[in-house]
Amino acid sequence: MLRVMILFLALLGLAAPPALAQNGPLRIVIDQGVIEPMPFAVPDFVAENREATQLARDISRVISSDLTSTGLFREIPNSAYISGITSFASPVQYADWKAINAQALITGAVSVGPGGRITVKFRLFDVFSNAPLGEGLQFTGTTDSWRRMAHKVADQVYARITGESGYFDSRVVFVSESGPKNNRQKRLAIMDSDGAGLQYLTQGGALVLAPRFSPNGDRVLYTSFESGFPRITVMDVNSLARRSLDDQRGTMTFAPRFAPDGTSVVYSLEQGGNTDIYTMNLRTGARSRLTSAPSIETGPSYSPDGKSIVFTSDRSGTPQLYVMSAGGGEARRVSFGQGRYSTPVWSPRGDMIAFTKQSQGRFHIGVMRTDGSEERLLTASFLDEGPTWSPNGRVIMFGRETSGAGGQSALYSVDVSGRNLRRMPIQGAGSDPAWSPLLP
Repeated sequence: MLRVMILFLALLGLAAPPALAQNGPLRIVIDQGVIEPMPFAVPDFVAENREATQLARDISRVISSDLTSTGLFREIPNSAYISGITSFASPVQYADWKAINAQALITGAVSVGPGGRITVKFRLFDVFSNAPLGEGLQFTGTTDSWRRMAHKVADQVYARITGESGYFDSRVVFVSESGPKNNRQKRLAIMDSDGAGLQYLTQGGALVLAPRFSPNGDRVLYTSFESGFPRITVMDVNSLARRSLDDQRGTMTFAPRFAPDGTSVVYSLEQGGNTDIYTMNLRTGARSRLTSAPSIETGPSYSPDGKSIVFTSDRSGTPQLYVMSAGGGEARRVSFGQGRYSTPVWSPRGDMIAFTKQSQGRFHIGVMRTDGSEERLLTASFLDEGPTWSPNGRVIMFGRETSGAGGQSALYSVDVSGRNLRRMPIQGAGSDPAWSPLLP
């Protein structure tokens, strides 16, 4: 029976969870059937001076948390260790780690130098091959950036074992919510990919919706109701300076996204009861109209190469997904299932589109190929909406709201296989997340 199930999962391609390679170097093969998460050990990093004692311990814990959160790895607790790591240069006692079934071993050291500069070194070992997996690396930064150093190490470990780029050293912008459901206060907030380091970008008052990162993560687009009407606003993440875009009287603008090169924006504009998709050059302010149908066109998202745009239109009678050239023109319908489709977003890999689907009284986060084939629903609840892709295209984050008068909004993530559904540990309620690219 188990072999039949594994074969079935393998036939699903990306729908299948990861597998451990049975022979050869240490490796998780993500597009094959799964057996168990890979057991790994990450002893507390060695503090090379007294100032680094707490940092060494904290960095180790963040690395462990990052890897465990993927569902691909399982940490072996310190209480099971037979031997420890007392020096970064000490030889590894492979037999001791094999005895507790550790397949991967992560060791490291932390030092604090003048001016609060920290250096984090790490090595990754394939325990059963008795060999390091790649060269050791080190990262430097300030003591304020120690969490980023930990995320960078976790990204390297993830990449070496899976063969894919990591996504931990990134950020998420979202709508932070507070107050009762009938008087919800919303403001923009930003956090690390694991929910730490929360900061507020706006102070409340005006309703804010649909934040979206620029391709290099330095700016955020969002819809603001500060003027009483929806207006697209662009904000510098570091200075918090902001300005409105396309604020012509008699129009409403919303659902913005950056083009892949960051020089222009695609968005919806409503005028005279008609909603169409436009682009705007951020340097000149010149805009171009891409659709001209009497139906509602909204939620545009570029393909990673900038050549195509997926969007939602009700031209067929119900909201469905369509793809057109980035320059406009005839669009082709790509969604044909029962239900209503919205908030499409192209994968960073260019191979899939994530979306929200409402069907039979339930909301779902789903994915499909860019031609509409191989549609799969990953979640189901009272209200799931607004998917966003991790920088490597392996994980989707979205907003979920529970039913009832006391219903709360929260952020969840799920693997593109549909496994490892988990609630993000954020303060308070949140919705409408958008994932940044990897930080420079």
